[in-house]
Amino acid sequence: MTTRHTVAPKGQGGRGAYRTIGEAVRAASPGDLVVIAPGTWTENVVLDRAVVLTAEHGRGSVVIAAPPGEAAAVTVDGPDCALHNITVWGSDAGLPAVSVSPGAGLVLEECSVEGGRVQVKGPEDEEGGTTAVVLRRCRLEGARLAGLHLAGGVRARLEDTAVTGVDGTGVVLSGTASLEAVRLRLERTTGSGVRLRGRSRLRLTDSVLAGSGRAGLLLEDATEATAGESRIETPGAAGVHLTGSARAELTDCRIRGAAASGLVVQETARLSASGCSVADAGANGLLVTGSAEADLADCRIDRSAFSAVHLAGAAVGRLADCRVRGGSEHGVHATGEARVELIDCGIADVAMTGVSVLERAVATLTGCRVAGSAAGIGIGSPAGSTVADTTVTGTREIGVQVAKGAAAALAGIRISGAGAAGLVVDEGAEATVAGGRVEDCAGSGAVVWTGARPEVTGLHIDRPGKNGLFLAEGAGGTFTGVEVTRAGFPALHVAKGADPLFRHCRIRDCAEALGTDEGAQPVLEDCTADGTPLTFGTPAAAPANGRPGTAAPSASATRAADDAEEPEEENLEDLLGELHELVGLDRVKQDVGSLVKLMQTVRRREEAGLPAPPLSRHLVFAGNPGTGKTTVARLYGRLLKALGLLRRGHLIEVDRTALVGEYVGHTGPKTTAAFNRALGGVLFIDEAYSLAPAFAGNDFGTEAVATLVKLMEDHRDDVVVIAAGYPGDMHRFIGSNPGLASRFGRTLLFEDYEPAELVSIVEYQAGQHRYELTPTARTELVGLFEAMPRGEGFGNGRSARQIFQETTERQAQRVAELAAPTPEQLISLEAHDLPHPAAR
Repeated sequence: MTTRHTVAPKGQGGRGAYRTIGEAVRAASPGDLVVIAPGTWTENVVLDRAVVLTAEHGRGSVVIAAPPGEAAAVTVDGPDCALHNITVWGSDAGLPAVSVSPGAGLVLEECSVEGGRVQVKGPEDEEGGTTAVVLRRCRLEGARLAGLHLAGGVRARLEDTAVTGVDGTGVVLSGTASLEAVRLRLERTTGSGVRLRGRSRLRLTDSVLAGSGRAGLLLEDATEATAGESRIETPGAAGVHLTGSARAELTDCRIRGAAASGLVVQETARLSASGCSVADAGANGLLVTGSAEADLADCRIDRSAFSAVHLAGAAVGRLADCRVRGGSEHGVHATGEARVELIDCGIADVAMTGVSVLERAVATLTGCRVAGSAAGIGIGSPAGSTVADTTVTGTREIGVQVAKGAAAALAGIRISGAGAAGLVVDEGAEATVAGGRVEDCAGSGAVVWTGARPEVTGLHIDRPGKNGLFLAEGAGGTFTGVEVTRAGFPALHVAKGADPLFRHCRIRDCAEALGTDEGAQPVLEDCTADGTPLTFGTPAAAPANGRPGTAAPSASATRAADDAEEPEEENLEDLLGELHELVGLDRVKQDVGSLVKLMQTVRRREEAGLPAPPLSRHLVFAGNPGTGKTTVARLYGRLLKALGLLRRGHLIEVDRTALVGEYVGHTGPKTTAAFNRALGGVLFIDEAYSLAPAFAGNDFGTEAVATLVKLMEDHRDDVVVIAAGYPGDMHRFIGSNPGLASRFGRTLLFEDYEPAELVSIVEYQAGQHRYELTPTARTELVGLFEAMPRGEGFGNGRSARQIFQETTERQAQRVAELAAPTPEQLISLEAHDLPHPAAR
């Protein structure tokens, strides 16, 4: 039976009340209750038996203060002791205010400990048993060295407890101590938030470690920790730091604003993290050194001051489905003999290289995405890295580079929109490339430097700003099944002493097929340019970059090849239906329909043996960018093919750079080569007015116009030329040469799209990619297009497609935050997915 003992000052508490807490404890039997009247009790209370001390009037009413010079206010030497609603004051912040001896047990509930730490010691060996401590809804404040120190064989649990204002470490575990902390709030420590030493163990749940002077969570020696749904905010050093052979497992944790690196793993430590995020680290987001290992899954690392992920020494890093965004250096940087494996990871908007591999490090990338970095992937290690099914987009410099002496295997890569060359294989590098695409890069599609001899198979290079493949002096290698389309310079350029083997390569719609320097030794096996066999050693015409190269195929050779690859027949009614399905363009549809009827009449007269009326099929398309001019031009060629008025009906799209040369004598052959590729189809000249600048002087554009006029006359029945550009500027172009006005007898005006039509374009794009606009989103989209400035940067249909792309990107970011999105959520584009008008 529990006996109640009362402690009260003299004159209070009634008969039998004790005047000190110590007297009441000494009089109590195990299991008794000691009730303390309000006041400050200056004494060193020793609990050597299982008693419960409680404040009579609740929390804050009773203070137990250590006498000056005494070590602790409360000393626990017995098992199953408890303090409820009591405040404990220590006499010295550097000493214990509450001290628990080995083998004892204590429960602190609704208590505060101020001006000294809670110190719990357990047995040194397992045979000595354990010391058990529980803190519930407590507050530890104002200690020095440590707020809570658990040493030896201690088993402790914290629930809804705060540790704050510690001049040192918030919580220290050493020896074999173990702590389970639920909803711990630890803040304002000059040292680390939580420190583990020896073989101690920590389980942290739903907790916050904020404002520590050093690491938020520090693990040393052979310690272990698990942390779930917890936050580490603004630590003065690393967020989580592992050394020795420590082990840590983090789940759904947030680490923000670390003064040093967010996650640090050193020596032989091991870190596993899932669903975590690291943001605004003052150094690396993740730093792994020595022989340490880190496994991250579904994690985010944002805005690191150094490289987001850095591995050095013999470290190993495995990242799956992780995202890196922003950062002042590399996205992932591997040095020494480190190994990094990236699976389905995304890296965006870092200031340097998306993935950088140096010294003898090895990287394995599968299904990754790199976007918006200075360079995409840079491999500078000879140890042999692999990149598979990975996309690199929008880099300011090179897309993928295998540096001098490095080795890499690339398979199924896609490089798009690089600001320089798409793929570079440096001097002496070893590389294999299997499949993939390089498109829309500002420089050459792929560059092979001196001494490099890559094995390239099945690579498709489209719309490079310069050459498709550029081989420097002394370079070589084997290129099998490579396709180069729409290159502005020679598709293949081979420099002096280079001896590549091109096997089964296909060149289409390029300024030139092959450019060679004197002393080049390319070997071509079963290669074609626009269907014509491509050989080396025939008379050369000057290519776009001024280097000699093989002459373009003649008109007769091109026609023969075109006939051999004549496209399949298309139905006229189907093509007219396709025309009328285009959004807007009502006036253009009517004009094209009239032309088709006129062409049908011409065709019938010819079949009846009657002379055809005089007719020019060449057209001027006048309109602002993005109004569908190229789309209609391509359809116009197919319509003429269906009418039997063109042999192929294909479209060759060129601009000034594809027609105008760089020196005297260069423009004529260049214009002729482009024209010959269009024989049997449509030559579409975009921004044609640039061939006749307002102040031409000795501009070579006039030579291109004169050449075009002659070729249009020589091949008037085998080609259609469409000149396109801004309405006002096209008048100047037609008037620049007397022969143009007679050959371009009709102008089709492409008007800007109305907001509702732009919305229809977005809806069409959404349908093509299996998205659906909500009714609210559609209404908001109409308003967005109505408010959009119609200035020089407005792109009509292109602007609509850009809006669609931005909307899907924003929707992807939103849906990524959902734990288990439904199919409806995956396809639904909502109003808040639309880009903000101010961002346009």
